[in-house]
Amino acid sequence: MSDQIKVSRRAALAGAAALPLAAAAGATRAAAPMMGTAMSPFHRIKVGGFDVTTLLAGTRAVEGPHNIFGLNVDADTFAAVSAEANLPTDVSQFFFTPTVVNTGSELVLFDTGLSGAGTTAALEAAGYTADQIDVVVITHMHGDHIGGMTLDDGSLTYGNARYVTGRAEFDAWAAQDNDNFKAKIAPFAEQFSFLEDGGSVASGLTAMAAFGHTPGHMTYMVEDGGTQLVLGADFANHYVWSLAHPDWEVKFDIDKAAAAATRRRILDMMATDKTAFVGYHMPWPGIGYVEKAGDGFAYVPHSYQLML
Repeated sequence: MSDQIKVSRRAALAGAAALPLAAAAGATRAAAPMMGTAMSPFHRIKVGGFDVTTLLAGTRAVEGPHNIFGLNVDADTFAAVSAEANLPTDVSQFFFTPTVVNTGSELVLFDTGLSGAGTTAALEAAGYTADQIDVVVITHMHGDHIGGMTLDDGSLTYGNARYVTGRAEFDAWAAQDNDNFKAKIAPFAEQFSFLEDGGSVASGLTAMAAFGHTPGHMTYMVEDGGTQLVLGADFANHYVWSLAHPDWEVKFDIDKAAAAATRRRILDMMATDKTAFVGYHMPWPGIGYVEKAGDGFAYVPHSYQLML
């Protein structure tokens, strides 16, 4: 019994001696700075033999999402749908995601982001430089897709590239008095070539008309080695409010009825064919699948299918 008491006392004394050390270690850990939220600036997958890299060109919180999504439903409906998906109704997080496709013979950038600096920073993190871009494809001409066309001095960000966009999209914006178009696109109009529905940017990169969000909005099919991926641009801009409810009107859709019809058509195609897609404003890293769910669709984030 006395030996047990001695052992217990030794253990107690050792524990007491260790307490100041533990407290000191805890204090050191607590002194580490709070870092806040963070995301990687790029994410790379494979489509057949192609490298496909999404670029996080920017992200920001936007207040009042019901002022943007679900304009044709009442506040109670919007709140109920949001609560079911565990989403706040006072603020939403927007992502801006240009995509680079390396076909092995050309490096193709789809959309240029909000600014030249923001996109090139993500591009460089992914291991590329602006002068390596061979082709720049503009899916449509909203400011967050053409803002990175130029640097602060007005020169082209991707000086070695050829430029491609849809003919209907270019003509529609050229007919308007739009400052973004005049600053970012018009000075370089002679460097653009134009596509119609079904046109080819390069082998394995095919334009698909997706009008409504803008007059000539295009999506693109990436296909190689029997694998497909849709570069969806802005045909659907939220993983719940646009997918589960494709008929909900969106502020930035110029032709709201046409945009809703386009959403349903493309979502149905991807769900039926089990094709992954990149959504320019989907939750980072912007890659997911679609499943049919009732009268709408459900977003399924990509895990590792296109890493294998």
